[in-house]
Amino acid sequence: MTETQLEDLLSAPSRADVEAAAAVQGDILILGAAGKMGPSLARRIRRALDEAGSPAKVVTVSRGALEIEGVEHVRCDMLAPDALNALPDAPNVFYLAARKFGSTGDPAQTWAANVLLPALVARRYRASRIVSFSTGNVYPLVPVASGGATEATPTDPVGEYAWSALGRERMFDYAARTHGTPVTLLRLNYACEPRYGVLVDLATRILNEEPIDLSMGYVNVIWQGDANSVCFRSLAHCAAPPFLLNLTGPETLAVRDLALKLGARLGRAPQFISEPAPTALLNNAALCHEMFGPPLVTVDQMMEWIADWLVSGGRLLGKPTKFQVRDGRF
Repeated sequence: MTETQLEDLLSAPSRADVEAAAAVQGDILILGAAGKMGPSLARRIRRALDEAGSPAKVVTVSRGALEIEGVEHVRCDMLAPDALNALPDAPNVFYLAARKFGSTGDPAQTWAANVLLPALVARRYRASRIVSFSTGNVYPLVPVASGGATEATPTDPVGEYAWSALGRERMFDYAARTHGTPVTLLRLNYACEPRYGVLVDLATRILNEEPIDLSMGYVNVIWQGDANSVCFRSLAHCAAPPFLLNLTGPETLAVRDLALKLGARLGRAPQFISEPAPTALLNNAALCHEMFGPPLVTVDQMMEWIADWLVSGGRLLGKPTKFQVRDGRF
C-alpha cells in the first residue's frame, strides 16, 4: 500500500457519511487540522460533500501549511492576539487542536493550548455547532472487568495533561450553558492507522526487540477512518448542554494478545516486562456503536495492514501514544 492509497482508504466516505453530508447546512471549519487526524477528516468530509452534491466549503486552519484538494486552508496561530477574529465565520466547526506530549515539562503551554484556546474558540464561534475531540484520559483508571468507563462515569483525571483536557471540555460546556452553543464532546482512545497508534507502538517495539511494558495491560482501539466517520456524523447531535460520546472500538483488548498476534505477522517474538494491573484506561463505547453502528474495520484487519506497512518500510509519524503511562506524565 502506498501513502496515497492509505490516504484514499482513510478518507473514503461511507454511505452514512454521504447521507450526513447531504443534511449539513452551511460551510465547515476544521480548527487544528494539521495533526494526526485532521487531514484525513478534512478529505473525508470534502469527499462526502462532493458525493452528496453539496456546495458547502471546507476550510482548514493550522499554524503550518496543509494542501488538500478542494479544501481551503488558512495558516494561523490561533493563540496570537485577535487571530481568531480574522478567521472566517462558519456554522459548523470541528475542533481538533490539542497538546499532550511535553505537558510535564511545560504545563503552562499545555493549559494555554488545552483550556485557554478552547475558551477563545467557544466565544468566537458561540453561534456555531461545535464538535470537539476530547480524550478518555478524563476518566480514572477503571477495573478491567468493568468493560470500561461509560459516559456516566464521573471524571477523575490522572495527571496534568488529563486535567487540562477536562478543562477543554469545561470551556465548551460553559459556552453551551451560557450561550446555548450546540456542542459534541468526543472522548477518544485510541485511533489507529499504519503510521501511528497503539498497534504501531507495539509493532515497532517488537521489530526493535524492545520489551513491552504490560502494566497497562488492556486497551481500546479504533480505525482512524471509523473515528473520523463518527466525528463527522456527530455534528447532527450537537446539543446544549453538550452531547458526550465515548469513541473507540467495542473490545477490551489484552496488550499481550495484541503483541503476540503482531509478532506472528512480523516473524518476531515480543518481549514483555511487568504484569497487567487490575485497572486500565478503558472506554465503553456501547452508546457510540448503538447510534452509529460498529466500526467497519476490525482489529485483525488493522494489524494486517500495519504489519505489511512496517515490513515494506512505510513512513511513520513518529508520535508514540505512550498508552502504557499510568501516572499521567506525558
